[in-house]
Amino acid sequence: MFEELLEVERLRTKLLKDQDGEEWENSVIPSMLQRQVTSQDVLSRIEKVILEIIESLSKREPPVLLLQNRSTWVNIRFHNTVGLHMDSQSMVSTVRSDCSSSVTRFASTLKILSVVYKLVQRNTYATKRDIYYNDTQLFGSQRTVDSIVDDISCMLKVPRRSLHVLATSKGLISGDLCYQEEDGTRVNCSSNAILVSSNVYGVKNIMSSAKFILIVEKDATFQRLLDDEFGTSLSPCIMVTGKGVPDLNSRLMVRKLWDTLHIPVFVLVDADPHGIEIMCIYKYGSVSMSFEAQNLTVPSVKWLGLLPTDIERLRVPKDALIPFTKKDESKLSSLLKRPYAATQPAWRREMELMQKWKQKAEIQCLTSFAPDFLTRVYLPNKLRYGGWI
Repeated sequence: MFEELLEVERLRTKLLKDQDGEEWENSVIPSMLQRQVTSQDVLSRIEKVILEIIESLSKREPPVLLLQNRSTWVNIRFHNTVGLHMDSQSMVSTVRSDCSSSVTRFASTLKILSVVYKLVQRNTYATKRDIYYNDTQLFGSQRTVDSIVDDISCMLKVPRRSLHVLATSKGLISGDLCYQEEDGTRVNCSSNAILVSSNVYGVKNIMSSAKFILIVEKDATFQRLLDDEFGTSLSPCIMVTGKGVPDLNSRLMVRKLWDTLHIPVFVLVDADPHGIEIMCIYKYGSVSMSFEAQNLTVPSVKWLGLLPTDIERLRVPKDALIPFTKKDESKLSSLLKRPYAATQPAWRREMELMQKWKQKAEIQCLTSFAPDFLTRVYLPNKLRYGGWI
C-alpha cells in the first residue's frame, strides 16, 4: 500500500506542477509567485510607494496607503492545485494620514517600510521582534508589527522573506531529515526535536529517506510519538508540529519538504472543528496569508486521523467524548460552507457525522484502550491498510 502511495504521490506532484503552467500564468495569482523577486524589485516597489506619498503632499493632498483587505472572504478565490488565494482585483482598505483612527497605522507602516528598505539595502535580516523594539511606543504591540509586515508583503506583492524580516518559529520537526541552513550550519533532526528554521527559504541540501511526513496538531501528541519512537519503529518518517494553529515557518517547511522529497503528507488532528480547520490551513491555506498561497499550501495533504468514523469503528467509550459548544457548532458550519468542502466529499461526510453527533474527541481518547494504543496499534494499522482520506 505504501509503495503504491509513494509512486502516486510522485506522479501527483508532477501533475500538480504541470497544471500550474499556462493556466497559472493566466490566473489571478499575484505575479510575485510567478518569478523570483530580487532585492532591487523590493527597493523599487518601496520607492514607488514613497513617491506616491510625496506626490500627494506636493498637491497638498493627505497621503493614503491602499492595502488589500486580508480579512475577508470576498477577496478569496479557490483553486484545486493552490488552495485559497487572493484575487488580483481584491477590495482594498484605505489607511489615511488625515484620519485619527488610522494615522497611527499609517505612521507605523511607513516606519516599517523604512526599516525594511534599510535591511534589503544592506542585505541584513531582522526579526519582527527586533522591529517592535525599534519603536515600542509607536507600534503599541507586537501584533501590530506582525500585521503590518504581512500587509506590506501583500501590498508590494513579494514573499515576506524578500522583506528580510524573519519570524521566530514555534513549530518543531523531528525524524529522518538532515539539511543545511543558509549560514552553513548542518542540522540533524534524527536524534531530537528541532525548532523549525526561522529562515526556511535559506534551507538547502535536504537529505532524507523518509517515506512520509506526519503533521501533528498538538505538541503533547508530538512528544508522545517521540517518546514511543514512532518515527523509526514503523518506517522512517518526518514529524512536524505547529503546536496548534501553525506559524508561517511551519507551513513553509512542510511545503518545502513536500516540494523536495515528493512523499505523502498525512495530518493527525483531534476530531473536532478546530483540528479540521488546522488541517485545512496546511492543505488549502488561510484567508490572511492567501496572497502567498503557492508557497504555503500542500494540496495533497491526507487526513489520517482522528476521523469521526474511527470513533464509531473503534467504539470509543462515550465518556471519552466531549459535547459540542456553540463555538464548535459555528466553526463546523463555517467549514462546511467553505469552497473546498465541495471538493472533498469524504471529508464532508466526516464533518457531517460530527455535526449529527454534536460531539468531538481528542486524540488522547485512544488511551482509553491502552496507553500506547496510538503508536502501537492505531497509526500502524492506518498506515498499513490505507486508512486515510
